[in-house]
Parts: sequence; C-alpha cells; structure tokens
Amino acid sequence: MNIAILRGTLSSDPRIAELPSGSTVHNYEVTTVDESGARHSVPVAWFDPARPPALVATDEVIVVGIVRRRWFRAGAATRSQTEVLASAVARPGSAAARRAIDRAVAEVPGHGSG
Repeated sequence: MNIAILRGTLSSDPRIAELPSGSTVHNYEVTTVDESGARHSVPVAWFDPARPPALVATDEVIVVGIVRRRWFRAGAATRSQTEVLASAVARPGSAAARRAIDRAVAEVPGHGSG
C-alpha cells in the first residue's frame, strides 16, 4: 500500500509545465514540520489537475497521493528523485481536502470501505 498525506506550506510558487505529450504538470515544493519541529521539504507533482486551487508561496496545503521514485537523464548521468505524485492538492479545511483524505483513508484495510 502506498498512500501519502501531507500538510505543510508551499516554500515557493507552484511551477506549471506543459509536457511534450500535451499533459500539464503542477510542481510544488511543500515544507512539512514533524513532531520534533524538524522541517522537511517534499517535492510534489500533480498531473493534469481538473481544478487546481490558485496557490502561492507560504500558502498552507493538504496533499494526498503516493510516493514514487522517478529516474531521469541529466546530461550524461542518470539521476533519481523521490516525490509525492499527487491525486489532490487543496487548502486545509476545504471540502476538496476532506474528500481527498476520506478517499485515501477508505483505501486502508480495516478503515472505511477498503
């Protein structure tokens, strides 16, 4: 099972790119804070979102998705990056955030309908 739920703030404005395939990817850098107060920067990619919220640096967000490791060529070298592949990005407390979290929790065996 691979489910990721993040709550944090955007450390920079979202970057939106159109891919050669015609898809659009929204890239976010989300800073989370753990129980000890340590900060962690998490790259997030959201492909072809139907209705992405208008967000800017320092906005608080909820991200629901999966963790993936992506391989790519950078010059002559092969590199990798671990990121969250989002199925939803929303403002905390919004109906969209609640629906996304409820769907993710329902996938966990013993919780909800999963």
